[in-house]
Amino acid sequence: MKSKQPIALVTGASSGIGEATAAQLAKAGYKVYGTSRRGAQPGHEQLPYEMLSLDVTSDPSVEAAVDELIRREGRIDLLVNNAGFGVAPGAAEESSLDQARAIFDTNFFGIVRMTRAVVPHMRKQGSGRIINIGSVLGFLPMPYGALYAATKHAIEGYSESLDHELRAKGIRVSVIEPAYTKTPFDSNFVEPDAKIEAYREARAAVERRVNEVMKTAQGPGVVADTVLKAATAAHPKVRYTPNGLASQLRLLRRFAPAGVMDAGIRKDLQLDARKS
Repeated sequence: MKSKQPIALVTGASSGIGEATAAQLAKAGYKVYGTSRRGAQPGHEQLPYEMLSLDVTSDPSVEAAVDELIRREGRIDLLVNNAGFGVAPGAAEESSLDQARAIFDTNFFGIVRMTRAVVPHMRKQGSGRIINIGSVLGFLPMPYGALYAATKHAIEGYSESLDHELRAKGIRVSVIEPAYTKTPFDSNFVEPDAKIEAYREARAAVERRVNEVMKTAQGPGVVADTVLKAATAAHPKVRYTPNGLASQLRLLRRFAPAGVMDAGIRKDLQLDARKS
């Protein structure tokens, strides 16, 4: 029997922001399907949502998961694109082209795959919401994090353009821009695969700074609250920043002179204190 609840699909829901978001949506009355590459695992029986197997880097996997959801429910009302990974601090030059392609394949093209699979069903039903998990790094630079920041900039542009295209079809698209968030995400960073000695000191210093900030970072529930706000807004915005540091940075980016922002970033990371 098809559910009368709104149907939500959340990628990367086995931990962190995805897990918190899926749980928050379920609490709010959605029937939620979470996804991870491994699908349902022991212990997931206690989750307030069901887990499906889905690899966002695989066209067949994406199509199979969306087809299964549509077979069960007949519709999809909300897609939250959260799956992604990061590279540990390192200079842009320290990641090979293969590594660059890999992070884009998951963080950006994974969203493209999911969107292409879901939008035809939303168009057919004449309604739907797509929420992409971006980052403050989608509007701010991150020295020694260029590739990750580039994927988040790409998500910003893609989301805004897509929202313009789909509004007339009854579908809205939003991007969430969290700042540092305390999740297992950073413990799964991939190391740069082409490290260069000239960057060793700066790379280590940036990593220390990131670790310092993470100690006081907000939990994923703040992001989940923002996702729910975007999902249920009568007139959704394209961009949402969670309360706290993310909102402060958004205001600074909007109103502070470019030179002030530039100097603040370099001072925070002590870039001018090192020749590198």
